Amino acid sequence: MTDLTTTWCGLKLKTPLVLAASPLSKRIDSLVRAEQAGAGAVVLPSLFEEQLRHQSFALDHNLSRGEGGNPEADSYLPEVLAAATGPDEYLNQIQVAKGTLKIPVVASLNGATAGGWTDYAKRIADAGADALELNLYWIPTDPSETGEDLERRYCQLVTRIRAAVRMPLMVKIHPFFTSLPNTARRLHEAGADGLVLFNRFYQPDLDIDQMEVVPNLVLSTSHDLRLPLRWTAILKGKVEADLALTSGVHTGADLVKAILAGAKVACVASAPLAHGVQRIARILDELKGWMAEKEYASVGEMCGAMSAAAVGDPAVYERANYMKALQSLDRHWL
Repeated sequence: MTDLTTTWCGLKLKTPLVLAASPLSKRIDSLVRAEQAGAGAVVLPSLFEEQLRHQSFALDHNLSRGEGGNPEADSYLPEVLAAATGPDEYLNQIQVAKGTLKIPVVASLNGATAGGWTDYAKRIADAGADALELNLYWIPTDPSETGEDLERRYCQLVTRIRAAVRMPLMVKIHPFFTSLPNTARRLHEAGADGLVLFNRFYQPDLDIDQMEVVPNLVLSTSHDLRLPLRWTAILKGKVEADLALTSGVHTGADLVKAILAGAKVACVASAPLAHGVQRIARILDELKGWMAEKEYASVGEMCGAMSAAAVGDPAVYERANYMKALQSLDRHWL
């Protein structure tokens, strides 16, 4: 019998496919359908640092609005604050998901500074989340800020949150580091149990009729698998953190590649958004079919079988692969 179970940052999952943070994971009925389709875990939508700041500003406003008034009016403040603290709804979402689902529920925080994250990470743990994904999303625009400055800030943030909670901590990173292996190792040393490769920076577009900068969200395709696949294969065995691959997993073949490269799990959002949550079941069926054909008994047996450390020539993931790609292009067009 094919064994699809895997262990990710200490969590035992029935399958290696995880529903990533997306509009789907905002709805409890979508989470239930994802579990029924075979998802091994779900990641709730990210709570953004800006939302925590807004809560803090609202708190200050409400605490000061009664200054100079009747002291007896202070009794109304708890009710006012309860209605104003939007991020508290996130804690309720965690509790509802935990009370409904049998698979692990991962909370997500998105930002780049210490802010109020440490305290809120504690509240997320108290709400019952099985793990926390720290989504590092920051575009440096200050020419005086160096790459080392940014990486140090990230590591300090991970260290603070690691000191605040004991739950598994995954860090979702982007690929735009000067030395990704070094940054990955430092994040693990700072306290990250796992790394999620990669955060997709959604690029804005220009509306040349209205002369406005507009948001532009484009769902991934299987082609987007290449970048995280390469780095998963390179990092496997070089960092002790568990690796998760995200972006570009749309088919069973995509999932097979992710696991062979060294990912403990693959996270999907675009595929179920485009085709429905039931797409998860199809991807897993295709994975099982491939495993049966290749006589793999378990996902654990597959994991990392084609990583850079496992293949005969690790250079295929490095510069030599670039030259081979150019040679294949020459043969095609010349």
